[in-house]
Parts: sequence; C-alpha cells; structure tokens
Amino acid sequence: MRYLITGTAGFIGFHLAKRLLDEGHFVVGYDGMTKYYDVALKEKRHAILARSNGFKAVIAALEDKDALEKAAELAEPDVIVHLAAQAGVRYSLENPRSYIDSNLVGSFNVIDLASRFKPKHLLLASTSSVYGSNEKVPFAESDKADEPMTIYAATKKSMEVMAHSYSHLHKIPTTAFRFFTVYGPWGRPDMALFKFVDAIRNDRPIEIYGEGKMSRDFTYIDDLIEGIVRLIGVPPDEANRVTAEGVIDTLSHHAPFRIVNIGGGQPVALMRFVETIEESMGKPAVRKMLPMQQGDVPRTFAAPDLLVALTGFKPQIEIEVGVRRFAEWYQEHY
Repeated sequence: MRYLITGTAGFIGFHLAKRLLDEGHFVVGYDGMTKYYDVALKEKRHAILARSNGFKAVIAALEDKDALEKAAELAEPDVIVHLAAQAGVRYSLENPRSYIDSNLVGSFNVIDLASRFKPKHLLLASTSSVYGSNEKVPFAESDKADEPMTIYAATKKSMEVMAHSYSHLHKIPTTAFRFFTVYGPWGRPDMALFKFVDAIRNDRPIEIYGEGKMSRDFTYIDDLIEGIVRLIGVPPDEANRVTAEGVIDTLSHHAPFRIVNIGGGQPVALMRFVETIEESMGKPAVRKMLPMQQGDVPRTFAAPDLLVALTGFKPQIEIEVGVRRFAEWYQEHY
C-alpha cells in the first residue's frame, strides 16, 4: 500500500514508518524538522528510514499547504496517518502560539488535503490529555472530554472535532486515536523517561512532580505501533460497528468517524516508574520532590475495550521490560 505519514522524523512517526517499510509498503514522510528538541536526533531517524528504497522524505511545515499538496501527489496515498504535532504538555504553557499553528492550522491542512485525495482511511494522533482531570476511571472514549487543562489538549480535541465535520461532509473514513504516555527507544528528550535516564547517567538530580503521587498508563512504542497498524485495517463503517456487551463504540451516527484509545489500562505509580529506571541504570537517582506543575493531571488510565473489540489487541509490554529496552538503547546511542 501507499502511505503519507506526517511526523516521520518524530518518535512515533519514525517507528510507524519503519514498520510499514519493513513490510514492503511505500511511504512518503512529511516533517518540519522543528527545533523543539535536538534536530540531530530527528535527522538520524530519517537517515534510518532513507535506507529503504520505499521511503521518500518531504521536509516542510504543516502550515505549508503547497508542500503538503506536493507530498500527497508524490504519495498517491491509500492511507494518510497524521502524527506530526507540536507536542509537550508543559511547553504549551510557554509557547501556546506554536500549538495553534501546528495542531490547529496544520492539522486542518491535513484534513482538508484528505478531502481532495480521498484516502481509504485517514488516521489522526490525539492524546489522553483531552480527558483532563476526569474523576471517572478508566477513561473511556465516550467520556466527556470538554474541559482541557492545557492548550495542547485543547488543540488536540479541536482537531478531533474538525475531523468529524470533514468526515461527515466528505465521507472520509477517519479514526482519531488517543495515546497514553508513549515511551521507548528513539523517544523524545523532553519526556520523563529520557530526562530521568540522562540525569541518572550524568549524576544530576531528577525532578519528581506532584510529590511522586501521580500515575500514568504507559504504552511501550511497539505496542502502540501494533495498535495503529491494526486500526489501519479497520476504517470506520457501519459494517464494523461494535455491539459487544459492555463496549461503547464511538462510531458516529453521522459520519464514518471513530475515536479509539490506544492504552493497556494498567496505570503505573510514578515512584514505581522511578524505581524501575533506577534498577535499569544500576544506581539510585538523586530525587528532588516538587509540587504538581500547572497543567499536569494526577493520573491517566485507558479503557482499552474498544481497541480490543476492533482489533483483538491490547498493549501488554510490562514497564520493567520497556524501561530496560530504553535504557539499553540510550546507553548505546549516547
């Protein structure tokens, strides 16, 4: 098949593109190479993808409609996967404008592009952050998600809403998947795992927010990619509406549009996460306990039932295994 994937120099886009290339598909990767974090890391990811004759890279911003159009013409995509975004909850407090430019304007450009190129399936990366600080757990796709705690979450929820309208107007089969704290080799330097491993290795203290009382539903990168690949094969349609008892399908009654969590439903306490990193690094961290940061939520907790009903798959790689794999990659890479 032929794919257009945005964000292929990013953590998740790199892993998805590599999986699809290894399976023999053709991928046009679109990335802006922004300076939010180390561009050299992004270039190394793209260099690995470029080893495949099935990969073509287009370097441009999501806001550049003409460049996006040319990338789509090159790809002639059966499937479009939109992963590029201005990421990071905390950075959205410092530079909210970048989230509007990338996650709203840029995402609209991708959605609008799909209305013209008519892929068999459009898939969009959203986030568990849209659930805010919901008291009800686990977070189900049908839960209210109208009280975002950060502009990052607000832009992602807005993208979902725009995509639904276009799915209705142009009959584009569209799936928005909500990620839950993805981690693993080639991860982003602004993520907690990367920062903690780097600090421990270099004998710096790690900053633990919320006095260590938070929890996260971590998703190892291989599990996430498996979930995405399986969802690619299930474009929303009445023919695959889920009717299993106890599962609420988010398939719209007005459009071929669905929202799906990709998470294992096994939250990990922050201090267990820290201890697991210490074990993988073979030495203790110097811990600096801090209060909750503005915009943080106390916990994330995925309800994976819809994902399982649609694909037969649920993320399952244990935190101990995933953290060890990341630590091994980090020490080899750096």
